[in-house]
Amino acid sequence: MINSEFNLSMAETKKIAEPCVMVIFGATGDLTKRKLLPALYNLAKEDFLPHKFAIIGVGRQELTTQDFRQQVNDHLREFITDGPDEKLLKWFDERTYYTGGDFDDDRKLFGDLKDLMGQVTAEHQIPENYFYYLATPPDLFAKVTSKIVRHGLGKEENGNWRRFIYEKPFGRDLESAKRLNADLLKLVKERQIYRIDHYLGKETVQNILVFRFGNSIFEPIWNRNFIDHIQITVAEKLGVEQRGGYYDSAGALRDMVPNHILQLVTLTAMEPPVSFEADSVRDEQAKILQAIQPFSPADVLSRAVRGQYGEGVEDGRTVPAYRGEDKVAPQSNTETFAALKLCIDNWRWADIPFYVRTGKRMATKHSTIVIQFKRAPFVLFRDTSIEKLTTNRIVLHIQPDEGITLHFGAKIPGPIVNMGPVDMDFNYLDHFGDQVSTGYERLLFDCMIGDATLFQRADMVEASWRIVDSVLDVWRALPPRDFPDYAAGTWGPPDSDRMLEADGRTWKNLIEEPKTEECEKGEGGKVEKGKSGKVKK
Repeated sequence: MINSEFNLSMAETKKIAEPCVMVIFGATGDLTKRKLLPALYNLAKEDFLPHKFAIIGVGRQELTTQDFRQQVNDHLREFITDGPDEKLLKWFDERTYYTGGDFDDDRKLFGDLKDLMGQVTAEHQIPENYFYYLATPPDLFAKVTSKIVRHGLGKEENGNWRRFIYEKPFGRDLESAKRLNADLLKLVKERQIYRIDHYLGKETVQNILVFRFGNSIFEPIWNRNFIDHIQITVAEKLGVEQRGGYYDSAGALRDMVPNHILQLVTLTAMEPPVSFEADSVRDEQAKILQAIQPFSPADVLSRAVRGQYGEGVEDGRTVPAYRGEDKVAPQSNTETFAALKLCIDNWRWADIPFYVRTGKRMATKHSTIVIQFKRAPFVLFRDTSIEKLTTNRIVLHIQPDEGITLHFGAKIPGPIVNMGPVDMDFNYLDHFGDQVSTGYERLLFDCMIGDATLFQRADMVEASWRIVDSVLDVWRALPPRDFPDYAAGTWGPPDSDRMLEADGRTWKNLIEEPKTEECEKGEGGKVEKGKSGKVKK
């Protein structure tokens, strides 16, 4: 069963999804079997899918509907962790269809699709409400959309709707993002476009707004008067796995910062919206993106850090360097780690830095937002045994364990006045029970009810790329000289630590890396851990 928070948060929207058909392009791919199908199953189990609902899979493989139904059944049995319900499997089986062929074949594939959509809506008595999920490479977004529109399958009429969900990455730089936005807006309206970021489906990410604006004790201190700085970390323990070909042309900055990380920045930093209507929330997010100071070439040298992992040891086994991964160039200069110091030029956040970082093969899988508050005045405690005061911080844990921690100081029991750090923890698992969720449930449901709050708007996408582009330009012009520069299983390159140390601050790793011998760069790009787990220059 889906956790009670998921159930409650969706039930309280007081909106019901209308009967509709979901058309998945890329229906035989990894995303569909691992995320989309289990998410739809979870929605159906909690009665959030309309009873008049159907799925049409579209892929390059030539499969019959019966073949695809068997695949769907197999995938659900594999990826529903608590064991699928046989009645629900039968329900899905009766509502799943497939057509396949060449996506460039305008007449055959899309003609067959149009006929099948007519057949499905008639058979299940579903109004012609369609939403299209493009789980395809980004270079197919505009091509596939144009063919859908050309066959009359994108036009909204007679009170029926058409919506389009596009997976990231949405462009690879500002120019391509602008071009893609322009191409799509020639075909459909902005309100029909849902640019998805599955990170926003996580409960803790959604809870940022509730935590900030639904609790009167936090919002009054959520500003430059009380906060010293903010850190956002999205660390991954795994390497590039089977994505070497894609990743080597993208890198950590492109892959994570314009979408996941900047979305977290905007939700953390935004002003209170006038309502929780989609455009009210996204207006405030867009203002933050526009207020982030652009990077000059000199800024990139001091406020941006890149790194690439070398060979290292994780969980007692040796893992290869990035350059030794499958489908990665042997002398690749693609970064697997990126860190930035962002400055938001507005009244609330003037002079308060936002430090963000993301990387592969780091010490642990760990995504957090750390709100570090300023130190209290020491005057009162000057004649006590307290040498320094504990600084307060709030940590929003996004994954793998979703929750919130409040860090503060308390008196240590005894006859003298001394202080020790204390953590007050809230954990979703402890409070609401196990979360059977892929992160896509809320987003698919929101698309069905027409709520675009958790999806990026065109201006937000372009503003995000504008921030990243200036860094990419400098990094292209100045190839790195010391890759690989951090060992797999550590917290990234030394330059990342130095960037914060220059401001008198340190990263809050929360989980410390093991201490080993001094590290050096060995033959073939091998990086050995040292006492600090970093590379010795």
